Amino acid sequence: MPPLYHFTVLPPKMPEAVAELQEINMLRGHFGGDLWYINPNQHSPMYVPRLLFGFQLLGKLRRAEAQLSLHHFYNPDAFAFPFLRWLKKPIIYAVSGGVGEGRLNTAFFNRMAAVAVPDERSLRRLQARGVTTGVQMRPGIDTTRFRHHPQPLTGEIRLLMASAPWTEAQFASKGIDALLEAVARLPRLHLTFLWRGVLEEAMCARVKRLNLQDRVTVINRRVDVNAVLAEMHGAVALANRPGIMKAYPHSLLDALAAGKPVLVNRAIPMADYVEASGCGVVIEEVNAESVLAAVAKWSGQYAQVAETARTVGQRDFSQRQFINAYEKLYARLTSNK
Repeated sequence: MPPLYHFTVLPPKMPEAVAELQEINMLRGHFGGDLWYINPNQHSPMYVPRLLFGFQLLGKLRRAEAQLSLHHFYNPDAFAFPFLRWLKKPIIYAVSGGVGEGRLNTAFFNRMAAVAVPDERSLRRLQARGVTTGVQMRPGIDTTRFRHHPQPLTGEIRLLMASAPWTEAQFASKGIDALLEAVARLPRLHLTFLWRGVLEEAMCARVKRLNLQDRVTVINRRVDVNAVLAEMHGAVALANRPGIMKAYPHSLLDALAAGKPVLVNRAIPMADYVEASGCGVVIEEVNAESVLAAVAKWSGQYAQVAETARTVGQRDFSQRQFINAYEKLYARLTSNK
């Protein structure tokens, strides 16, 4: 029997641009199964808080369980959704954004069959809080889609930022305002943003206000990411706390698969991997000063970090290793069911 996949965001305008959905669809392509969006706010006449998500589907979910092997639930942060307690089949709770330092409902997460996190930092935090069901599942992408197109760093620095905001507040929390300020202060820095079909006017207004139209490009359509990366020197992702974006942002995995080194800030768990492997540089804080300091360090050792990126990107994040890891986990959780 197939799994059932759950996701907690509203159905997006450009689902192919959402990293969690890329991951879910990769799994569905191999294991089968349906995807249910459990956020009711698309059709609700009043705002529904997260504590009530899923209850509108609970009857259908309970009836569907007869034809399911397990539930695979995706959410950016480690939030205890009460409706999950009412499900009978095993639940894998995938914390796609990693585990932060805040409070955690240990009893709830120990009721899950598995709490899947992509990074060692998050796994250690689960264990430190007494969660015994944590497992590390390193992400994977289809690395065969990417080819290496070297770009010598001789003048301009061209970076891709593909983790667009969902809300106005995320212009700050995802570091977009900090990046724009950095571009305004460093004339050789050029940024290309891949957008998701929301808040384009707000972004373009910021670019115009700072008079950066000649050095900031906003692409709000479906594109061949490999073709865009071919023109870039690297990619950047920022978040001021875990849970805002995936712990391993797919935009950075795409860049590494294309042999392009990355910049990522300390709050994003992937920073530990970047620092250990040497495939890029870690930005300490989400502000223009820290961005500029990291860009200076990154450009000063560009040949070295680019060579490392080309080595690790195709090696460490393959679709095959990701599928294999979930095959083993699914089999373990359903072997006695």
